[in-house]
Amino acid sequence: MNNENHSKQTKIIDGVTLNLGKPDATKPTWIGQDEVLKQIHACWLVVSDKDHPLSPRITGMPGTGKTTLAMVAAQQRKQPLYIFQCTSDTRPEDLLVTPVLSEKGSISYHASSLVCAMIKGGICILDEGNRMNEKSWASLAPLLDHRRYVESIIAGIQIHAHKDFRACVTMNNDESTFEIPDYILSRLQPTLQMNMPSYEDELEILRYHLPFSEEELLKMTVDFLQKSHQLDLEFSPRDGIHILQYALKRLSQETDHPISKDEIWKEAISKVLGEDAIDLDSLAARNNRSLQDERLPMGLGDFFFNDDNPLHPDSDK
Repeated sequence: MNNENHSKQTKIIDGVTLNLGKPDATKPTWIGQDEVLKQIHACWLVVSDKDHPLSPRITGMPGTGKTTLAMVAAQQRKQPLYIFQCTSDTRPEDLLVTPVLSEKGSISYHASSLVCAMIKGGICILDEGNRMNEKSWASLAPLLDHRRYVESIIAGIQIHAHKDFRACVTMNNDESTFEIPDYILSRLQPTLQMNMPSYEDELEILRYHLPFSEEELLKMTVDFLQKSHQLDLEFSPRDGIHILQYALKRLSQETDHPISKDEIWKEAISKVLGEDAIDLDSLAARNNRSLQDERLPMGLGDFFFNDDNPLHPDSDK
């Protein structure tokens, strides 16, 4: 049976003292996309004594607000929030309990943010979960089903989750990730998709983060982002925030020798997103050509002749 230590920063489980960390104190604000916020709240509801909360995975492009969504939901539920940043070299002990050797030679055990949330009845966000390897995911299998516990081999204890414990996983849609095994994906349900915001929502997001920005620059940036969304380019509100931050800092440097806002704004785009991003139509066209080239099968003639060569076996000429 688990016994609470008098200190708020420790927990004794089966004779082993775990040192606990502090929850995240950030107070974010959610703007727009109310439906997906309702969906994550639904996942964490329990409608019967025999019911269990769901652990959804939140997917979308980087910078679309996946982590913020879960943070706001935790804030609205008035539960302590813990965030675990997953990486490609995350080990099972990093996820659970880590031994630390003190100066006196004794070993102390430190609970991860995930285990802290389990013990304190909080909410844990496994951020960028698809960067984590299968061995680490395997250690969480019993936590993500009806058993709701983990086993720390390092500390030699079994840790059961508080009834109020909730979890979710954010996942980026990019190629620098691991493929999560099916037996884990089946436990991370449902999938909540984050989409790019509307014009009004994106403008409000930038205003919230940069209330000191001029309205003209805000609207120029939102127009740019909205066009990029229409062209399926992967530029997010976070990119817009960085563009504006850089532009405003550059403008503040040039009080004695004013520079055109358009010039500074284009410079900000090139520095944040690259030179190609200044012309969105050309960038989108190049990306589409690259995708088409990847899909086209290579024939034997392609190795010896250009596409426009009349001697090419597949040429119509």
